[in-house]
Amino acid sequence: MSHIRNFSIIAHIDHGKSTLADRMLEITNTVPARKMKEQVLDSMDLERERGITIKMQPVRMEYLFESERYELNLIDTPGHIDFSYEVSRALKAVEGCILLIDSTQGVQAQTLSVLRMAQEQGLVIVPAVSKVDSPLARIREVKVEVARLLSCSVTDILEVSGRTGLGIPDLIKKIIEKVPPPSKTHSNFQSLVFDFKYSNHRGVVVFVRIIDGSVSKGDSLVFKVAGTSFVAGEIGVFTPGETPIENLSAGEIGYIVTGVKEPGVASVGDTITSKNDSRPPLPGYQAVRPIVWASIYPESQDDFDLLKQALLKLRLSDSSLSFEEETSGAMGRGFRCGFLGMLHLEIISERLKREFDLKLVTTSPSVTYEVSMKDSKDIIVYSPAFFPDQHLISSIKEPFVDVSIIAPTEYIGSIMQIFHQHEAAIGQSQSFSDNRIEIKAQMPLRELMRGFFEKVKSASSGFASVAYEVIPSREADVVRMDVLIADEPVLTLSRIVSRRTLNEEAEKTVERLYGILPKQLFVTKIQAVGQGRIIASRTLSAMRKDVTGYLYGGDITRKRKLWEKQKRGKKKMKERGTVKIPHEVFIKMIQP
Repeated sequence: MSHIRNFSIIAHIDHGKSTLADRMLEITNTVPARKMKEQVLDSMDLERERGITIKMQPVRMEYLFESERYELNLIDTPGHIDFSYEVSRALKAVEGCILLIDSTQGVQAQTLSVLRMAQEQGLVIVPAVSKVDSPLARIREVKVEVARLLSCSVTDILEVSGRTGLGIPDLIKKIIEKVPPPSKTHSNFQSLVFDFKYSNHRGVVVFVRIIDGSVSKGDSLVFKVAGTSFVAGEIGVFTPGETPIENLSAGEIGYIVTGVKEPGVASVGDTITSKNDSRPPLPGYQAVRPIVWASIYPESQDDFDLLKQALLKLRLSDSSLSFEEETSGAMGRGFRCGFLGMLHLEIISERLKREFDLKLVTTSPSVTYEVSMKDSKDIIVYSPAFFPDQHLISSIKEPFVDVSIIAPTEYIGSIMQIFHQHEAAIGQSQSFSDNRIEIKAQMPLRELMRGFFEKVKSASSGFASVAYEVIPSREADVVRMDVLIADEPVLTLSRIVSRRTLNEEAEKTVERLYGILPKQLFVTKIQAVGQGRIIASRTLSAMRKDVTGYLYGGDITRKRKLWEKQKRGKKKMKERGTVKIPHEVFIKMIQP
């Protein structure tokens, strides 16, 4: 156990984390040179294309240092804030971490949030600046920034290059010297689940850190939180492929094949122990709570069953995905899905399209609202269609977020304007370096979904970084906006919007619908309604049909009779008829 070092890497997106891991695998001869490729630990095509880590990937490396052989266990974690709980469980499985900062960009907001998490758990931090071989590198300036952040000496910060391998051996030696080995434990088996995946043949495969004791193939085990028992089908380690071994002992990181093929059993943060172990689960477990909701429909209703099977299969490897069946009069049958955030929604949608060859329609994301009714009832609303009428509501609460933005000083004015547009209460700001400032604010979670990230990126020319953390719900000043077509409400187009932006959103919705709704045989009104009044309205003229085209002569009264007959018919149609809205109109209205 004294020769084991468990560590992770904290880094912002595109700061060189995966490239650094590649060089470590090379230097330790974990992956032969002939099998080496870029982003070895990123197994999904989506990860490679976007340059981000989505799924955690552990790897065991062996390294000879001062005539002693050390076992180095690296857990490559996602850097995005959507997966902060999963990252916290991975950090719980290690004793130290590398803080990797891009020398061309400096410390970013998302890096700060994960660093605070690591410091709260008491992990040893090994700081390093990456991409030091780049002509744009600001090594001295960034090292001063990191030293101030960690209250350490500039000389303690290593300089590395994942591209050339410069400084990687020194970094590995520093990990061996500074990161402590796992502490001694009791004899009874206990392990922490920090991730898992699903195999068609072997069921759920859990990624675990062994806290106490040891485990071998054939042992009777149990998920403590889920209460499900199973027999260990295979025990192994990641090299980085799955390599079976006889047993895993305290301090080691590896995998256990459970054989479980039911969704919802395995979850990140659960504890696996021997079947007869009476100890409670390890502390820190949280049931995953979706914060963003969106409806997903198949473009063709013939694919509904295929979509259902695809969601069930994804849930076997992602316990944070939740869904329930729903039916829309306009879109047909689909699923209301809960996600950890906007990136999580994007990833799941993309995986459904790629891995299962599905054509999907995804509605605009929304959040949950806690609505207190005047009759003292409390309800949770996650869809505008179920939002009560305004006169029945006593109060509304919605989730809020703490937002942190780090940006160069010249862009602060533009970012402040964006904060104002998105109902943010601006908090403290502080100088982060000679030319960068960190600004903090609190704002409704729903405002992040109105193009907030894109606006900040555009306003700062891509130099700003954003991190956010969900905080307890607060009073919300929102209303339901309904859309009426020919005086009939269309629930699929209903939305929950801020009272202050109601007029603006109503005008936009009506104008967009006016531009894409096909003309009917009668005059059609398009209206947006909120707070019991019509906010915006447009009139779509009737489709013209020349009923006198076949006449070639005669008195004008013949034409007038036909025009009057047509007029009476259109009036009758308007009184009795309804507008049939094509499916394509809903798709265009839903898509941004």
